[in-house]
Amino acid sequence: MNEHMGSSLDSFLGEEQLLAQSEAIAIKRVIAFRLEQEMAQQQLTKADLARRMGTSRSALDRLLDPDNTSVTLLTLEKAAKALGRHIRIELAA
Repeated sequence: MNEHMGSSLDSFLGEEQLLAQSEAIAIKRVIAFRLEQEMAQQQLTKADLARRMGTSRSALDRLLDPDNTSVTLLTLEKAAKALGRHIRIELAA
């Protein structure tokens, strides 16, 4: 092993108790990005999507905030349904 090489980033984040938080933020950023892509493709404003979801514009802003990891499965499902999509969650090794 190379003496100048340290541990992996995942190992370091795990040791610092930051791995789960980092992964949650990464996942949320992908979700927010995909929702915004779909909104743009369908030419929907935030107000349009909020209305379709039966929620407030501020609730939708929280969903689209890439750094806000406090989102429920129900909210994700409402957003997906309002966009004519579905949510698929998978546990991976």
